[in-house]
Amino acid sequence: MSHSPSDGPETFDPPFVVDEPAQHAIPFVFNAPHSGAHYPASFLAASRLDALALRRSEDAHVDRLFASVVGLGAPLMRANFPRAYLDVNREPYELDPRMFLGRLPSFANTRSMRVAGGLGTVPRIVADGQEIYREKLPVEEAVRRIETLYKPYHRTLRGLIHRTARTFGRAFLIDCHSMPSSSLGRDESAQADFVLGDRFGSACLPALMSGVEERLRALGYKVVRNKPYAGGFITEHYGEPGLGRHALQIEINRALYMNEQSLALTAGFATLAENLAAVIAGIAAEMADAAPLRIAAE
Repeated sequence: MSHSPSDGPETFDPPFVVDEPAQHAIPFVFNAPHSGAHYPASFLAASRLDALALRRSEDAHVDRLFASVVGLGAPLMRANFPRAYLDVNREPYELDPRMFLGRLPSFANTRSMRVAGGLGTVPRIVADGQEIYREKLPVEEAVRRIETLYKPYHRTLRGLIHRTARTFGRAFLIDCHSMPSSSLGRDESAQADFVLGDRFGSACLPALMSGVEERLRALGYKVVRNKPYAGGFITEHYGEPGLGRHALQIEINRALYMNEQSLALTAGFATLAENLAAVIAGIAAEMADAAPLRIAAE
């Protein structure tokens, strides 16, 4: 069955990558779901926007900021497809019926706040509010992206988390993101360097949140909890502290490490990457001492 001019998973070659350490030595998994920067020609052709405008939704370079975790002994999973094309930090079928020709599946969530805001699983807009597509997409295109990209991504991520929990007795997922400096508004978080999200305490051990926060503060960064980002679908879905599986979302102010207009790295990148490596090494050592919770067979 041909999907031309759509883009199959082979377009991304591969759609996502897991950078595995030589030895999985710490009970952590790192995930960069929004740093994908491969924009297929047919996607660009279907869009009203140029490539740079589409990249406004991208957590540019976040996978590179966290690359050191592999040397510390943790896997790093990263998407190659861009967030503007498919957002894996959503429910699998969080879709806006106004975007599509044909009827969405009956089980689609068409009424979420994220759909209303244009930022569903197949987004309608980029981060600064511009509409992505020239015309409506066939429903089959949304289903294809979900079946061939979203579901394999989550199967792989779930497998990494469960493998980690079996190996160490617990698993800590760090979901790695960046935020526009302009998204922080005028309140106390306006100057935040980091926003840490644990779904208001429900997604991870308190010691994980406080340990990361304290280490970042000790390096001079301003850190805010859960405001305006408390963690998306990934943090909520995989954070199950009662089962020994913990998830923490980290949002990094893009102004710390790149030019937000051109997306070019600035001199701040190397220092930030080095500081993140130190924070992760410190929290990994602390969490290694936490009492493991043996996971029952699932």
